[in-house]
Amino acid sequence: MVEIPEGLVEAQLLFNGEAGREFLAGLPARTERFLQEWGLRPAGPVMHGMTALVVPVERADGTVAALKLLLPDEESVGEPLALRVWDGRGCVRLLEHDPGTGTLLLERLDERRPLSGLAERDPRQAVRVVGELLARLTEVPAPAGVRRLGPMVAGMLERTPAALAGIPDARARGLVADCAAALAEVAGEPGDRLLHWDLHYDNVLAGGREPWLAIDPKPLAGDPGFELLPAIRNNFFADQVRWRFDLLTEALGLERERARAWTLGRVLQNVLWDVADARGGVPELDGEQLLVAELVLGRA
Repeated sequence: MVEIPEGLVEAQLLFNGEAGREFLAGLPARTERFLQEWGLRPAGPVMHGMTALVVPVERADGTVAALKLLLPDEESVGEPLALRVWDGRGCVRLLEHDPGTGTLLLERLDERRPLSGLAERDPRQAVRVVGELLARLTEVPAPAGVRRLGPMVAGMLERTPAALAGIPDARARGLVADCAAALAEVAGEPGDRLLHWDLHYDNVLAGGREPWLAIDPKPLAGDPGFELLPAIRNNFFADQVRWRFDLLTEALGLERERARAWTLGRVLQNVLWDVADARGGVPELDGEQLLVAELVLGRA
């Protein structure tokens, strides 16, 4: 029987409620089902993030792999589709997929060597790795069936006036309004590239066939400029924001003003989530995030 980590239990109950409880209850049986159906043998301690249980396994032919069991949501439902399109180019390779449950069998990477380790020693090289991976991933047009940035942006701009009314601090409110104004300038051209959307350092692992490969995409069809904020904020240092932005825009070949607008749009997205989480109370806005916006705007 698979042992479900306490951290996964807490995350599922917190974010998914009753659906998370049902997912957890069925997880041991689901794990056993796919071990049998796909001819797998457990080959190490289980791992987890906020949304998934990952079981290191060995296939019948002796190759190693990773069995990923999750409760698909709006962000993750397109993962197998994106992984098939990328076909291992810059990202982990998909080996098997069960559409009914969203269960994935993935190429095994080295979870002991995330890019965050390199980032502590050489932050510039870590950002360069992310930029090079994003450049490769966003070369691909998004396939049909992936959620689109255009409708997402329209919804964000529609919710912004009410959100601004709930931010009492004048400085923060003005900064968020400026983010929305910048986003509105590019909203009419949301783009059609296949985006990872969540490429921070811990979503890049050392691989065997390539030095670094991306994992855990939350696929989105849109402008590559919407990809930059995770690598700018990850392992945050204010004095690194500008050069990280410059390095990433150069690696992806982006026009700077559009990339700035999309990065500010990503800040707006996070602020809107913070406001929604406050449920009518005073939202706790992330100060680092607001500082990123000020720095990208050239005000700090």
